[in-house]
Amino acid sequence: MVSHNVQKKVEYGAWLSITAYILLTFFKLLVGYIAQSKALTADGLNNSTDILLSVAILIGIRIARKPPDANHTYGHSKAESIASLAASFIMVSVGLNIILKSIQQLFLSPSIIVVPDTLAAWTAIFCALVMYFVYRFNYKVANQTNSSALLSAAKDNLSDAWVSIGAAIGIFAAQWNMPWLDPLAACIVGILICKTAWEIFQESSRVLTDGFDEGALSQFTHTIMLIKGVRVVDDIRARSYGSDIFVDVVIHVDPEINIIESHHICNQIEQIMLDRHQVSNVHIHIEPYINVS
Repeated sequence: MVSHNVQKKVEYGAWLSITAYILLTFFKLLVGYIAQSKALTADGLNNSTDILLSVAILIGIRIARKPPDANHTYGHSKAESIASLAASFIMVSVGLNIILKSIQQLFLSPSIIVVPDTLAAWTAIFCALVMYFVYRFNYKVANQTNSSALLSAAKDNLSDAWVSIGAAIGIFAAQWNMPWLDPLAACIVGILICKTAWEIFQESSRVLTDGFDEGALSQFTHTIMLIKGVRVVDDIRARSYGSDIFVDVVIHVDPEINIIESHHICNQIEQIMLDRHQVSNVHIHIEPYINVS
């Protein structure tokens, strides 16, 4: 299972995201109101959903710390994915609300569209830089700890940075006698929120239904075949539990070798899977290799 130190690093990354999103949400909503920018206001609402997402990840991380018990023999690591799945529904509801309000202003109330102050654009650029640095930190920690939850958070951080850049472009463009570009930028922000929510939903659903990347399985098979004595990898399966990966594999070995030699092959497989793929949970079933040719 994932060590306490690794969990603390992941938790620190989640706290960093929460802190950044809380500060930026209030900052963007305040400046968006003062500068009368729909795009920056939409960006601020986007960050408010990111607070919920980061809190959900933090709760999932803390639940995932709990050791295995009689009802959860593999541990509680999937709590991260359940929390992310719930957060994706909140994100898409906010995104759709922003899209509907933007369309309403563009087509039903175009006469009341005002040109936003450029202060909103410079605020969006500043916030984009902040989120980029948060992304860099979380991306680094996610790779160090092999945390899929924090990696998803990092991708969301980067998406938010681009959303802010897009909002800034729309606000600047609105200065050229095209005020409709501000609500249009807000609509695009809403679409990007829904896109991020869909990606998080897909990833969470894949993990919860024990889906696994076929390319990674092929890499695992290639690695196992490097071990001397393994004649055939007959079947291999894997599933993710938070930062942990569990692999079940059926291998064929020479029927003439004894139990001690077979056990030694299993130990080598476990070690190489840990060294090359950070997989510490490998269940190996051995069958005799019979050449039918």
